[in-house]
Formats: sequence, structure tokens, C-alpha cells
Amino acid sequence: MSGRARREETVDVVWSGNWVAERLGVALEGDGELQELLGLALRRNPKRAHLLVSNVLGKHVPQHPSVVYGAGYGLGERVRALLGERDARRAVVLGYAETATGLGHAVADGLREAPYLHSTRRPVAGVAQAGGFEEAHSHATSHLLLPEDPQLLAGGADASVLVLVDDEFSTGNTVLNTIRALHEAHPRERYVIVALVDMRSAGDRDRLTAFAAEIGARVDLVTRSTGTVTLPEGVLERGQALVAEQEAEQAQEAAQAGPAEQAGPGGEAVAGAAPAPATRVDVGWPAGVPDGGRHGFTPAHRAALEAALPGMAERIAAALGDEARRGRVLVLGFEELMYAPLRLGTALEAALGADAEVRYSTTTRSPVLAVDDPGYAIRTRLVFPAHDDPADGPGDRYAYNVAGAGFDAVVAVVDSTADTPELHAPDGLLARLAAHTGHVLLAVVPSYAPAPAPHHEQEPAVLPEPLRGPDFSSYAPEDVGWLLQDLSHTALEAPTEEREEAIQSGGAHYAESLPVEYQPSAEYQALFTAALDASAARIARAVGTVTETVLAERGPRPVLVSLARAGTPVGVLMRHWARHRHGLDLPHYAISIVRGRGIDATALRWLAAHHDPADVVFVDGWTGKGAITRELAAAIEEFEASGGPGGSKGAAGFDPEIAVLADPGGCVRTYGTREDFLIPSACLNSTVSGLISRTVLRADLVGPDDFHGAKFYRELAESDVSGAFLAAVAARFEEVAGEVDAETKELLAADRAPTWEGWAAVERISEEYGIGDVNLVKPGVGETTRVLLRRVPWKILAKRGAGADLTHIRLLAEQRGVPVEEVDDLPYSCVGLIHPRFTRGATGADGKAVTGA
Repeated sequence: MSGRARREETVDVVWSGNWVAERLGVALEGDGELQELLGLALRRNPKRAHLLVSNVLGKHVPQHPSVVYGAGYGLGERVRALLGERDARRAVVLGYAETATGLGHAVADGLREAPYLHSTRRPVAGVAQAGGFEEAHSHATSHLLLPEDPQLLAGGADASVLVLVDDEFSTGNTVLNTIRALHEAHPRERYVIVALVDMRSAGDRDRLTAFAAEIGARVDLVTRSTGTVTLPEGVLERGQALVAEQEAEQAQEAAQAGPAEQAGPGGEAVAGAAPAPATRVDVGWPAGVPDGGRHGFTPAHRAALEAALPGMAERIAAALGDEARRGRVLVLGFEELMYAPLRLGTALEAALGADAEVRYSTTTRSPVLAVDDPGYAIRTRLVFPAHDDPADGPGDRYAYNVAGAGFDAVVAVVDSTADTPELHAPDGLLARLAAHTGHVLLAVVPSYAPAPAPHHEQEPAVLPEPLRGPDFSSYAPEDVGWLLQDLSHTALEAPTEEREEAIQSGGAHYAESLPVEYQPSAEYQALFTAALDASAARIARAVGTVTETVLAERGPRPVLVSLARAGTPVGVLMRHWARHRHGLDLPHYAISIVRGRGIDATALRWLAAHHDPADVVFVDGWTGKGAITRELAAAIEEFEASGGPGGSKGAAGFDPEIAVLADPGGCVRTYGTREDFLIPSACLNSTVSGLISRTVLRADLVGPDDFHGAKFYRELAESDVSGAFLAAVAARFEEVAGEVDAETKELLAADRAPTWEGWAAVERISEEYGIGDVNLVKPGVGETTRVLLRRVPWKILAKRGAGADLTHIRLLAEQRGVPVEEVDDLPYSCVGLIHPRFTRGATGADGKAVTGA
């Protein structure tokens, strides 16, 4: 396209990194155009306060679409020249979400005949994962690979070249871990890494050479510019202080601003009268063409899109009107949806010609400090709620350098999944945009839905039968049927440090191995007994309340299905309450669900074959930040989409709502309490859960028609307190019956909609402590206990003034040498932080190595 050759214009003669460089002494050194490509900004992050902001990526800084597209396309042409005609035709391009999805797609275009796939953070029902990985330095870390064609990454018979694209190559950890994982599954002779800038240290450059030798493949690197970032001593502390100072000043300015005034660089306040609503424009997106590379994008898709682009641009131009057609127009994409709005932007540039100035950028998940100074890369920011029902829960999203930029019109481009009430809400993205421009257009691109995988109408002739005690677990056989397979004779345990390193590096999933079972000291065992005595009545009251709520709303004979293993003691207690108060003998099963991999579909098929799915009530122990709540909802949707109960018209499927004993995270509507207190069953592992391990899902052990696995630790029978726990709580049923009746009546009449109030705290803690991964932040007493028993803990945050509920937490922390930090304004009693970016020998806050229990 003609704009490919256009050079980036420099609007300000001041480098957009000066503000940070002058105050912190950060130096950006490299080839001649490095400062044209990159500016600097700050974020609250004690690990790396500075942020490299690209001027040609189209994420944070609005830029001409032709410049953004040309940057990626040009890199693709260089890869094509490097590979030669033969290997270029055999290449597959993989881009990284969210920042590099559009860049990777443009690189694939430059290669001309290469299919394209990008990773995603959006699970899609009915689409099987071809892989996944974690990106430790990202604001949102979990990546999924969801190609419609499972052979896309396999390479085929000729083992195609894999081209991996990211916006910057800093340490190389994420890319190298991705190559290692994919190489183990489908070895190739050649890989090409592509980035706009190479900012590696000398040590990281040597590591790439060693890595290529290690896997026995050629690994090339293609970048546009090369440089380094020099950081003076103490820059992290000074950066934190500077961010805190700026945020305090901006908060004070916002508090002093009048209701009709704009509240500073944050851009959250709405100026003037109520904005006009957005105008929808039907761009006429071509049928069958994916909205991006989430499930793969082929050369045939590319040809169809190219043919349709001029017509789509004309529809947008017509909707803009005469005045906007001669002004400044921003095409604003949405998180991972970068390529579709980018190509609409390049086509709009061509359609409007020199009469208009078209710019392009996208919204993002990443929170960055805004400072209205020409020497700072992020001048303004708009804040609005997420509007695509993200898998990791609600949260703020951002649009940078849009407020105050003088745009006469903004064309917001979203996919149909994100065209939700939240998008159109008074505080939503469209309203935020309308406060800063005279004309907002909304273009909705249909979210591509891959063809569902073939569904086998014939189920296996015989599904496995549930396991029961005493052959499997110490619970009475009538108390629970385990929809699991017995892996007791398989060696699955690994040292805590070894597991943590493998999990965080992306080399293994947490469900592929088991932690070594914690054996409590006499002091800790005594603490458990005292805690049980003190809290038995409170637990009995919560058990009764949640059971009565379930019976009132899901009765008269619900089928309890607990999520093994934390939910299983609660499921057993609910069963005992129903029998004690109502003479009901409720069926109860335990089922496996694995974060990131979903629920046991074979177990769901078993339940559907033996019970009405509409009667099934899923049970868990407690909520933290709600990850399993969302995981279950997505898993049930995927199961039904694949042809399970509810997947056909008129069928009643499983209800994904979870009933929990305690809901401190505000994630569910059926609960016994929302207090964050000590549940003694969280203090121990298998010895309070029927001697059953946590569940295991590993491809070499669990086939497509098998239940997930678990172990029965028969050898720990002398330490088993599972029965004692049940008896202590059940003994208090009668004395709390009156309170349960009153609380249940009150709850049934109340608004119990999930508040997700703890989620914002988890995101804030992840950012404030430089973790960058909400999966490493474990809120609540139960989850904090798990961190101390099973993971490599970094530190514990305790709510100032929390009392006896945290006694066992303090003891475990002392035993493992983990600092406990008292904090204010914590919605939970405590929060456990897993060691971020862990490697064996990693140090804690005191500089000492963190070791296993």
C-alpha cells in the first residue's frame, strides 16, 4: 500500500522520554531512530517502574494506520528475504496477545502466503486448546492457543518454519519458553523471532545462542531497532515515590475540580453536557473472514479481506459526515482486536486522502500513569469498565492519549462479543469517548466462531463408576462418590520449589503433579484442634444457611457435586445437615475442575446419565478472587456447546452457579457467609479431606473417556482428622438451627448478586507489588493457607487488627521464614503472595532463600 513508505512524523520536537529520563536518570541508548520509536512512561511497579512506549505499535500512542501497518509489514518482508521463497511459503506466524496481535498479523501479511495465529486471553467455548503459556512480565499473564485447525502449529510433514512476533524483545523469556514447549511437541529445524525493538542485555544475547544449540535448531532474530535501557542505582524506589507523588497530586486536583471541569490527565471526568450517543455503522464485514488471528487466519481469508476493505472504508467515510471527513479521525481498536481496526484505518486513510488526518490506537488492560507534559509518552488516559465479560473477571480498561487530542470523530471498533451493556453504560467506553469528540461511530465486527469439533454421538458403552470409601477415601461410602480414577500407585509428588519453577516458567501445569503432603507439627496440629473448637458453631451456621438456601431455591432433592477437594468436606456437611434437619438423603459426588483446563467432561457425562442435570448444584469451600467460579461457567458453556446436556434446543443443562460455605470475594449468590474467617478444613491437606490428594490431569494418565485422577493416602490414616472435623461441626447443628432459619430468611429476601469487590484489590496488589500476575495473588484465609502449604510463598499481607483467624497463618509463615506485612484497607483478612518469577533459590523480601516446608 502507498502509505507503507511513509515515515513517522514527529509532532513534538521534545523526546517523549525526557520527563522520565530527567527525573529518574533513565537512559535509552541505541541506534539512530530508537528515540523516534520509543518514549518512556511510569507505572506503579517495584520491579520495573519505567515503561517503554512504542510510537509505531498503535497501542498507547495514536499513529497513522499506514505507519503502524507498514512497521509490521516491513518486518515481514525482511523475514521473507531471510528465509527465501521456499521457507517463506512454509512459514507459520504466531503473535502474542494483547499488544502484538496486530503487529504479528502485519508481519504475516509481509510474508504474503503465511497463515497467522495469535495467542489469546479469551477462552472460547467449543474450541480445544492446542497449548498455552504464562507471560510473567505482562499485566495479564495467561495465554491460550486456540487454532481452529489443530494442525496449524504441528508443522506438517515438512516441519514448517515458526515465526514468533512480539512488540519488544527484552529478556526473551516468554518467547524462548514458547519455543521450547512447542519444539518438544513438534520439533522444527528453524525459528525466527521478530520484534520492533531488541532491548536485551549482553547476557540475554548470549542466552539466545545457547538456547538454539540446546534445542538443536536455528533461531534467527529480526528487529527494526536495537538498544539498551540504563537504570541508575535506586531507580525503582525513586520511581515508586514519583508515581505516588503524581497520583496524589492528580487526586487532589480531581477533588478540587468542579463538576463541569475536566479532572486532569486521568480524563475520567465528563465535561459539559451529556454526550450524544454513538452512531452504529454497518461496515459489511465479509462473511467467513475471521475478525483476527485468535483461531487462525489463512491466505484465503487475507484475499477476501483485501477485496472488501475499500467498500468498508467507504461506509465509514459516509457515516462520518462532511465535517469529520476533513478533520482528525481516530480509529480505536479494542485490546486483542488490533488487526481489523488497523486495516479499516489504512483503508479509511486511502478513502479520505489528504483532506483528513486518520490516526489509530487501541484500548488496553495495562494501567499506566498519565502526565500532561510533552516530554512524557502518556499524556492523558480514559478509564472505563471491561465490556467483554473477561474470563479473569471485571476490571478497569484504558485508552491513552485520546482525551484532549482534538479528534473530530472516533470510530470505535469492537467485536460482537464485546458489544455489551457495559460498552454503552454511562461510565462505559462510548460515553468516555463522547466527552472528548463531537462524533462517535461504533463499528461491530462479528466475532468469528470456529466450526465445532466433531461430536461423537455414541458415548462409551460403560462410563467409569464413582469410587467410594473405604477403598478410596476415609469418608463413609454413602457420604460421597468420587468421580475420579485412583492414581495412588503413581509417583506424582515433586518438591515445592521444583513445581513452582516449572509452573511459572510455563514448563508444566500445576495439575500435572502433586505437592509433597504437608505433615503438621505437634504445635500446628494443636492449633488446628483449638481452631476447630472455636469455630465449629460458626461453620455449622454457615453450613446450615447455604444448605437451606439451596433447598429453597434448587430443591426439593438437589444433587450435590463438590469441586474436589476443598469443596468435598463442605458437600459432606451439607448432606449431613439436610439429613439432620429434613430427613433427606441427598446424593453427593466429588468432581475435578482444573484452572486453565476446565471441568472433567467425562464426569459431567456420568452425572447427566444418572441424574437430571438441572438438579445438580456445584459446591465449593470458599471463594478467593473467583477464578474457579469463572472457570466453571466457561467449562459448562463449552461442554454444552460440544453437545452435552443443554447443548440442543429445549434441553435443560447444568447450572454453573456454585454454592459455597464462605464468599469473601463476593463472587457468587449462594453462600453461607461472606465473612473471611478461618475454615479449619483449609488448615490441612488430605488429612481433613478424606485422605484424598488434589486432582491430577495429565495426558499420559488421563484419556479422553477417563475421569481425572487423584491419590488416596492410606498411609496417613493415623493423622486423619476428616471424621473428627465432620463430627465437631455436626455436633453444633441443633444449637445454631434458630440462627440459620433467621439468616436464611434474610438472605432469600436480599439482593445477593455477586459484587466482585475483592477483584479490584487483587489487581491492585498484583500491580503494587510488581507481581504482574493475578494468579500469584491468593486472597482470603483459605487461599493464603494453601500458598503456605503448597507453593513458594513470598510474603503474607494481613489485615491490621485481624485476630485468631490468622494464628495458624502466622505460625506457618514463621516456619517457612515468610514475612507477614500488616496492611490497611484490605477486603480480606489476609492475602498470600506466591513468589513472582520464581526460580530455585529465589529470595524472599529478607534476601534469604525461600525453601519448601
